[in-house]
Amino acid sequence: MRKPIFFLCLALSACGEPATVADPAARDNEAIAEAAVTPGSRPVRIGEYGANFRACGQAGTTRNLKAGEALPVRFAPFENAGETGSVAVGARFFICSRSLDQKWFGIVFDEGGTLAERCGVSEPITRRRDYDGPCRSGWVQSAFVKVIAGEALGPAAPAEAANVSEAVNSALPAT
Repeated sequence: MRKPIFFLCLALSACGEPATVADPAARDNEAIAEAAVTPGSRPVRIGEYGANFRACGQAGTTRNLKAGEALPVRFAPFENAGETGSVAVGARFFICSRSLDQKWFGIVFDEGGTLAERCGVSEPITRRRDYDGPCRSGWVQSAFVKVIAGEALGPAAPAEAANVSEAVNSALPAT
């Protein structure tokens, strides 16, 4: 009994004609929507390492760029995301977060190309959050970033923790 009903439904479905969109402009809009998916904005997160570390734990500068070029800074970690600005060759910036695939860095940068204290990311913060100024922020491709290190960029240790560490070390017997 089931087989005849199945074949009847199959035969009836073959009788129809495919539906077409009458308006050519509507067809073009559908094709454009399918072809181009543009990402929205993804804010740069600061404080990713916790309250004992600086809001942005690393710094970087540009690499693999020719003189006169600039590194585009995007609204989201995607090549087709809109540009929010650019970083000049040799400029320094704070690296605050990374994309899951490690191909993009979320950065905070000063227009002057320096690691400016006014950006507010060189000290610890109490909780993770989206960066909201006063400097600019966005996403850059990690292939064009050289991570730079230095004593000033390491984790900020609270003064009382340093005092405790000194007291413990002085109490230990010398070997």
